[in-house]
Amino acid sequence: MSLLFTGSSLLLLLAFVKIAVTYLRRRTLKDLQGPPSTSFWLGNEKDTRYQNEVGDVEFKWLRQYGTAWRSMGIMGEEYLTLADPKALQYVLHTSGYHYSKRKDIRAIVRFITGDGLVWTEGEDHRRHRKVMNPAFDAAQLKGFATLFHRAAAKLMQKWKDEMASDPTGSPTIDITKWISRMTLDVIGEAGFDYNFGALDNTNSPLAAVYRNLFIDSTLYPSKFDTVFKATWCVLPEALLHAFRYLPGREYTRFRHYLDYVRGAAKELVEKSEGTGNGKDIISILLRANKSENPKTKLSDREVVDQVSTLLLAGHDTTAVSITWLLWELAKHPEYQVQIRGELSVARAEATARGDRDFSTTDLEVLPMFQAVLKEGMRLHPIVWNLGRTAGRDDVIPLAYPITTKSGEQISAIPISKGQNIQIPICAYNRIPQVWGEDADAFRPERFLEKDKDSQVSVGMYANLMNFSAGLRACIGWRFSVLEMQAMIADLIENFEFALPDNAKEMVILRKPTGIMMPMVKDHPELGGWMGLKVTSVR
Repeated sequence: MSLLFTGSSLLLLLAFVKIAVTYLRRRTLKDLQGPPSTSFWLGNEKDTRYQNEVGDVEFKWLRQYGTAWRSMGIMGEEYLTLADPKALQYVLHTSGYHYSKRKDIRAIVRFITGDGLVWTEGEDHRRHRKVMNPAFDAAQLKGFATLFHRAAAKLMQKWKDEMASDPTGSPTIDITKWISRMTLDVIGEAGFDYNFGALDNTNSPLAAVYRNLFIDSTLYPSKFDTVFKATWCVLPEALLHAFRYLPGREYTRFRHYLDYVRGAAKELVEKSEGTGNGKDIISILLRANKSENPKTKLSDREVVDQVSTLLLAGHDTTAVSITWLLWELAKHPEYQVQIRGELSVARAEATARGDRDFSTTDLEVLPMFQAVLKEGMRLHPIVWNLGRTAGRDDVIPLAYPITTKSGEQISAIPISKGQNIQIPICAYNRIPQVWGEDADAFRPERFLEKDKDSQVSVGMYANLMNFSAGLRACIGWRFSVLEMQAMIADLIENFEFALPDNAKEMVILRKPTGIMMPMVKDHPELGGWMGLKVTSVR
């Protein structure tokens, strides 16, 4: 009882300090339009964190207020929400290191990835990036094409085995779990020259520790914990990292995950060091690290924690992106037909030159195939929201002027140091001024029609924000795109995808976990799930 009283008293004290800091800070957003706060303690975080589907509120606010708006954070804090391309270019590209990740977000990232690249800031981020860059050279990554096709072939055989035992020949398959296992095996071999065996072993320990990681930990957190995390801005970083030992579901799940991965990572790093000449990502990283000045090289802990970073970034995000794209194609089978036609021509060319698999070039020149891939990613950004904090007083430019409460039209927003900024990637990917008035619809042709020169350059790939942008853009974005291209090509060439017969009962929702996961309405016990009817076409 005394411990509970002490904890409650401490939280109240932290909340008081947080409120004091919030109200002492200069307020520069008072005249910006935005949604009314629905709760003092939670502000509009109550709307975004607990929405039924990703985008329920962001898309509405985008239409109502334009590409930038003011929202209320926890305990009266003001957030500036930016979906405007010029503003994002400025915050993420031009002034990237002046806009660091929010302190609470960094702490949570550290719970998952340890001291890896995604957690670092400033000079540490530059140091990590410099050592890791050689492993993500474009020519190096294209060498993994054979691996991508081999993994896809293994998955396809698993599905064909299911078809053979199904009386209809067209079973409904939960593609989420299978594609996740496939990408886990790929990152194991490409990243560490190690076979995790996730496709062969349904009880793979690593697959088990990953299963529903974000759903179990971040979907609809307790309101008490949400308020608690808002107080972290006034606490030292070392104390925040000690919070990983707290008993809550998020802390426990991430702690068990990271502890397991760190144990496995040490063995993988030792194996790579012993080999010395491997072509996998971690071997290249280790060689680059040896050539660095002792003052700029990565520590042993930092090297080990890159494994967790690579596993997370190179596994679930890619798997879920493929899953959502196949769902869109199941709803729009006419695009499957068009893609299959393009792939048939590419297959004839590959066969004529004696190649068993598509090359990267074969796939990159297929217009509808590429447009469909981009459109699926546009509608379904797996990391759907980012948070930043301004490191200085600044003025953020806008591509599209907004109207303030007082009726003034402005094309720049002045902010003060410490201003928290929300970046709803899901909203940027649906701005009508950038993507067209039908931005909410699945229409791949937009990527064949759009004028690239008229757009503000923001994202790394197709000007989308799926891989973030600027100085902190995903270092492995090329790896992910090449992997998706190869796997989707093989799957569409061999299978037809359709919604299951019970699709009206098994409604798929875009759930706002740490990543945008597909889940079935009213069936949380299924976890991440996407059932599609799969039929062989060859």
